[in-house]
Amino acid sequence: MQELDASGAEPLLKFDRVTRVFPVRTAHGELPLKAVNNVSFTVDRGECVGLVGESGCGKSTLGRMVCGLAAPTSGTISFAGAPLPLAAPSSPVIGRLQMVFQDPFSSLNPRMTVGISVAEGLCTRGYKKRSPMGRSEIRERVRDIFARVGLAGMESRYPHEFSGGQRQRVALARAFVTRPDIVVCDEPVSALDASVQAQVLNVMRDLQEEYGQAQLFISHNLAVVGFMCSRVLVMYLGELVEELAADRLHCAAHPYTQALYGAMPSRTPGRGKAMVVLSGELPSPLNPPSGCPFHPRCPRAREICTSTAPDWTELAPGWRVRCHCLEG
Repeated sequence: MQELDASGAEPLLKFDRVTRVFPVRTAHGELPLKAVNNVSFTVDRGECVGLVGESGCGKSTLGRMVCGLAAPTSGTISFAGAPLPLAAPSSPVIGRLQMVFQDPFSSLNPRMTVGISVAEGLCTRGYKKRSPMGRSEIRERVRDIFARVGLAGMESRYPHEFSGGQRQRVALARAFVTRPDIVVCDEPVSALDASVQAQVLNVMRDLQEEYGQAQLFISHNLAVVGFMCSRVLVMYLGELVEELAADRLHCAAHPYTQALYGAMPSRTPGRGKAMVVLSGELPSPLNPPSGCPFHPRCPRAREICTSTAPDWTELAPGWRVRCHCLEG
């Protein structure tokens, strides 16, 4: 089995031209649905990267591929230089890559106390082989992580005894208890009230800053991504269309990113470019538009956009965009 790179020379997570196709049965026969199309990016150690886009754009499929819950149809995903998935019970990835789901209740066993659920990650064969821990050490680690997420002394309760926000804190405890290298967060606060969202996000930031884990933070909410992340990947209809620093969102070059930024209720008034208003709905991935996938909704679309997919243009280090109609 290939060893993980411990030197930091390789990116922690690397997508290289990854595509995921699902066969879908229709009245006209079986059609291919490209949920993720030719996606490439990296996440470095300790970095928090946001992945943002509308529902149905493929961002959750991408997150599931990172964690081995779906396999790429083509392309490669590597973790610390080793190709994924590494799903064997003794895999070196065990405990180093964790996921936080949108619905914590469905991901928790209702017949187990939350303390046992959180401790499970420390008891898996792969983790125990790398970091042998006795029962007392496991209990202490679980008590510590519950205290850090604001649920001190609640390890013996069951999932139904918690509110939605508290259950998400349990999910965070389970993800961070193994001190992973990266945590994939798939819409972790979208089902919570605004005030509870803020509390959970603050806990996530505190944990990330304390333990130094990388995060791939998936959300449809650009404001949340801007708060949590240092770098943002913008996804539309299965493809990445822009990558930029979170503090440069007001300068976004792609009209889709500009539309997302303009729709943020918390954006600074008068800051950034003129608001772009989208028309129409997200096209079906079963019948994607030719050329640029965004052209049917783009207010700046030209003839070339209908026939030719744009290549990446690098505007500055760490800032790239796919668009034929960049404003000069």
